[in-house]
Amino acid sequence: MKIRVLIADDHPLFRAAMCQALSDSVGPNILQASTLNETLCQLDANPDIDLVFLDVKMPGNDGLIGLSEVRARYPDVLVVMVTAIEEANLIRKALSLGACGFIPKSASIECIAEAVERVLDGEQWLPESAANLTNDETDTDDFSGKLAMLTPHQLKVLRMVADGLLNKQIAYELDISESTVKQHVSAVLRKLNVINRTKAGIAFKHAMAVHE
Repeated sequence: MKIRVLIADDHPLFRAAMCQALSDSVGPNILQASTLNETLCQLDANPDIDLVFLDVKMPGNDGLIGLSEVRARYPDVLVVMVTAIEEANLIRKALSLGACGFIPKSASIECIAEAVERVLDGEQWLPESAANLTNDETDTDDFSGKLAMLTPHQLKVLRMVADGLLNKQIAYELDISESTVKQHVSAVLRKLNVINRTKAGIAFKHAMAVHE
């Protein structure tokens, strides 16, 4: 099985354990990143990456923001979330945002190898504790599904709106015109079916939140 994998986690020991778990199935085709920014840079520089193991908690990744950004910018890349937080609502949110698997950090090497095989076969992989989660249940998180319809630029604008930035500030940060920002905001409100930017920002933060 010749695939290329990116392990995105800020703990070197966990990355080393993942490399060991994947050595038989993936071999040397494993890249690493310790922040969300490094993750995106690796994906930019290596378009042949097939699968990303993405930590829920690492620098630059606040909850599921990293997942939403990776899915928006690289829709063909498979993303498996890894975390020490095994919480049903978090798993449902991650699946509705396009994650194809969810691996607890306590998983054995055998479990990780099985997860990789299942995901590459086009299936979802979840821990036994989440075996009762069905696709129908993930559909209940309607807002997360709508987020998946945003373009990468619209998602960036929404993140900045949620952080309280004004249109002028967003235009400066993204090096675009204020008129373009207004167009993005209007498109975001329409796609998310919310009446104003305040509600959009609040809903976004709620959808991305991770409760330990």
